[in-house]
Amino acid sequence: MREFRELMKLALPVAIAQAGTQLMGVVDVAVLGRLGPRELAAAGAGNAVFFAFSVLGIGIVLGIDPLVSQAVGAGDHARARRALWQGVWLAIIVTTILTIILLIGASFMWVIGAPELVEHARAFLVVRTTSLLPFLLFFVVRSYLQAYGRTQALIIAMVVANILNLGGDLLLVFGGAALPAWCGPLRAIPALGVPGAALATTICTIAEVAIVAIPLRSIPVKGHQHVDHRPSPRDVLRALQVGLPIGFQMGAEVGIFALVALLAGHSGALQLAAHQVAISLASFTFTLALGISAAASVRVGLAIGARDQAATRRAGHVAFLGGVMLMGTSAAMFALIPRQLARILTDQPRVLDAAVPLLMVVAFFQLSDGIQAVGAGVLRGAGDTRYTLYANLAGHWLIGLPVALFLGFHLGWGVVGLWWGLFAGLTVVAAALLLRFELLSRQTIEPLHVAPEAT
Repeated sequence: MREFRELMKLALPVAIAQAGTQLMGVVDVAVLGRLGPRELAAAGAGNAVFFAFSVLGIGIVLGIDPLVSQAVGAGDHARARRALWQGVWLAIIVTTILTIILLIGASFMWVIGAPELVEHARAFLVVRTTSLLPFLLFFVVRSYLQAYGRTQALIIAMVVANILNLGGDLLLVFGGAALPAWCGPLRAIPALGVPGAALATTICTIAEVAIVAIPLRSIPVKGHQHVDHRPSPRDVLRALQVGLPIGFQMGAEVGIFALVALLAGHSGALQLAAHQVAISLASFTFTLALGISAAASVRVGLAIGARDQAATRRAGHVAFLGGVMLMGTSAAMFALIPRQLARILTDQPRVLDAAVPLLMVVAFFQLSDGIQAVGAGVLRGAGDTRYTLYANLAGHWLIGLPVALFLGFHLGWGVVGLWWGLFAGLTVVAAALLLRFELLSRQTIEPLHVAPEAT
């Protein structure tokens, strides 16, 4: 019971913060939707390109997760702080590389076809790219705070960022001309349109990093007056070795869902709309699993750092159980009140009729989705990230995709068949990760290390 309480103390703030990030995206859509469908579509295209590459960056910097938590578990706080700094350097390196790629990609936005969208999409992507470094630094600092159980700042950052985002979107997208006289210089801000939404996101991301960085000074590095902040090629490479498979694994998972969205479009606009309703609701409940996943990574890492095999198995098992309990609750909601949930996003009767069967499939794969997400976090805490990548590639692309194509097009089940294919892939991945932890944790797992502090 104690392990479950510790898990949830970490999981809930992370889940809330993740939900807050999604809420910012909803606000962006609502504000840009007032400009018109052209501007909304352009921002969507630019954001899709940014997200495709930023997912890789997130995964790479998450490589410091086990390095920090295992160091804290071993009581080596200087090593944990050193891992934090190596994560900062890793984020800078990754940002430099991905920024070059994204800026080059901005010049190829003409591939989206419609000339009226290209200029807006390119401008959005260029401005959005400026948020990449603070975006990745947020995950680095989050990893460090989680290991020490300092998660309050995550919720504060989420609340502040959402307030800033709403005001920033309205001000920067539409300009300040309509503001009352007492707003002073804010009235002189011009209407930036689509790039204004990207600029608001950048400002909010910087604010989030500033807020979560405040508690760092209150975490003492016992016995050490100074921790070397300089980049260590060996330590950065170690984090990269752990993080790169995470990035590719996240890319493989995001990619299969993006591909299913494209395939759903071939079934018609109605089916695509139903798919969007289902994926939006499923993505929101998935934040619960992501919270458990992040907490599981920390709890397993702490136990491994302390070289406590029993605690490692207990942390992993409790995390899997917690994932099943939370996602089981959401599964029941999808099964019992699918139409009511769909009404949150649409009031179109035909879309509702098409979405309800999809939400029944979502109900089935909630447990699989939760187990695979928790499994990825548990194995990340152990530093075993390559297996997770291989399991995702095999489950989603070698099994799930063929099943989706067979059911969706050969048998004519349409988008419902595509979603049953997603369920098949998620179930295979979930079973593989659960089995991997069971086998791996039967013996003491050796912790990862960064280089010792120079004396």
